[in-house]
Amino acid sequence: MQKPILSVTDLHVHFSLRGRSLHALRGVSLDVYQGESLAIVGESGSGKSVLNKNFMGLLDINGRISEGVIKYYTEDDYFFDSPYAGEDENGHYVDLAKFSCNNDWLDIRGSEICMIPQDPLTSLNPLKRIGAQIGEALYLHRGLKGKEQEAEVLRLLEDVRIDNPEKRMRQYPHELSGGMRQRVVIAIAMACNPKILICDEPTTALDVTIQAQVLALLHELKSKYGLTIIFITHDLGVVANIAERVAVMYAGDIVELGLVDEIFYDPRHPYTWALLSSLPQLGQRGSELYAIQGTPPNLFKDIQGDAFAARNPHALNIDHIEQPPYFEASPTHKARTWLMDERAPKVEPPEVISKLKTLGGEGHE
Repeated sequence: MQKPILSVTDLHVHFSLRGRSLHALRGVSLDVYQGESLAIVGESGSGKSVLNKNFMGLLDINGRISEGVIKYYTEDDYFFDSPYAGEDENGHYVDLAKFSCNNDWLDIRGSEICMIPQDPLTSLNPLKRIGAQIGEALYLHRGLKGKEQEAEVLRLLEDVRIDNPEKRMRQYPHELSGGMRQRVVIAIAMACNPKILICDEPTTALDVTIQAQVLALLHELKSKYGLTIIFITHDLGVVANIAERVAVMYAGDIVELGLVDEIFYDPRHPYTWALLSSLPQLGQRGSELYAIQGTPPNLFKDIQGDAFAARNPHALNIDHIEQPPYFEASPTHKARTWLMDERAPKVEPPEVISKLKTLGGEGHE
């Protein structure tokens, strides 16, 4: 495995809401490696988007990092003089968790780390032509203008496989299809030459055929430009087709982390079992589709023990008392569950997990 480009250690994030404090991220630790595709999955409210907003300084105004480190590794000596710079065994870095104002983010946001939002129609300006919106990013981050800017806009539109780019650059967002708008948003992100691309549910609003095209495009751009891609998604089908590693989040923490085959074919955490059991492709005709019982815990309150214990039919007594540490299933695979403790009783995963193992590659469809 390569050295990390981004390293998160014991990250805690709180939000102030009506005089109360919500503990949105509860000690997240995660390394993102140069050139990889990492998928972060989990239910709505599990902390996926909140985690990634910290990488670009996009937390809502009522949110704050209360504890933790976010190291962004860079060989650009421009950052070496930063008051937040440091060096460790992995190289030079800046600690993004220490950034205190918007000006601190100007040289990171867009130029180094960029995000593709979930809904391109609401993120694009309806009053500006497509060419002007891509050109704005080129001017702000690369200083291009005039004919040089127009040529680069055309190149970017061609790069994201938009036909007739000369015509499209003069159109408005409402004149384009959903798939084309998503490609425009990708072009805007690529205009900045970022090193890390965060994709926040990039295919949610698209039909299946266009989803496949957009995922293929992202894979192509990753190879062409050496991008590191972080996918935020609840769609395990997307995960199987694009990711190399998967982080499973629940209640503001990563409960399982591993290579995509390890997560699909050898999951260890009961929450991961439940997510996989909910796949419609694995349902049986005439029977109800599996659904996870109960609701996620209230993050306004302190959580004692394993956050998933109340919804876990295999919960042990200790799950309600003490939070489990990470147990290693392999050098690349770990899970935060007491079921992996050598003293725990043997619990077999649901039958559907065995079905996934049997299906092999078909489980990725």
